[in-house]
Amino acid sequence: MKQVGILYQPKREEAVAFSHELETFLSSRDIRIWRCSAWEPERAKQLIAGTDLLVSIGGDGTILRAARTVIPDSVPILGINLGRLGFMAELKASGALKKLPALLNGRGWIEERAILEAELPSQGRMFHALNEVFVGRRSSARLVTVDCKINNAALTTYRADGVIIATASGSTGYTLAAGGPILHPQAKELILMPVCAHFTFDKSLVLPAKTTIELQVTTTHEAMLSIDGQTELQLNSGDTVKVKLSKHMVKFLRLQPKTYFYRSLDAKLKRKVA
Repeated sequence: MKQVGILYQPKREEAVAFSHELETFLSSRDIRIWRCSAWEPERAKQLIAGTDLLVSIGGDGTILRAARTVIPDSVPILGINLGRLGFMAELKASGALKKLPALLNGRGWIEERAILEAELPSQGRMFHALNEVFVGRRSSARLVTVDCKINNAALTTYRADGVIIATASGSTGYTLAAGGPILHPQAKELILMPVCAHFTFDKSLVLPAKTTIELQVTTTHEAMLSIDGQTELQLNSGDTVKVKLSKHMVKFLRLQPKTYFYRSLDAKLKRKVA
């Protein structure tokens, strides 16, 4: 590897400190380095060209920002976990420097994960989400009405807090907390799930990869579009959000066995319950 980017969580002192330690470690191996706060996405995107690996230091939230940084490039992400669960991270900070040389020398494998593309035609904007897209209420406790179409065919009208569209990566996040199914991280299917549906269709659906979902919101109060729980946009009554899988994939550099997900899922969910 000739150039490595470091994206760190700026509000955690240990993440900032470890980013400096990692910079020193990599520089001693004649690798070009750039560092950037995960909260400066535009600057990070300007630095990504020519990068062979992007190291994310923080929790899963930092990895979500890293995933949006590398699109449309195909730069692999290596997650170093300083958070609580770390479903997507590969290494813990305490042992990362011992394991990094093996990865830098070509060991490991690439895991590809699907990412969503969400279009908001009324604003002429398009977004990417690694975990999920949420359309629903903002600050008010009142329900919203969401008309849902799948491949231009009407499915139902939800009266709910909102509707989640999630990837396999997102199936262990907000969707899991809302009672949804868990998908293998390399699955390409989409999860469509209402949140706190009231006297309406309340079951989650697992849909094929080549599916386009349209959600039209009707409300007399505040509604929003949320991207990975990190970007929020106000929606007006009548706005439509169109969601499908992106043609791009997010790549993760892994050192664990390819069956790692089953072991980590059991361990992390037990810890979450405890």
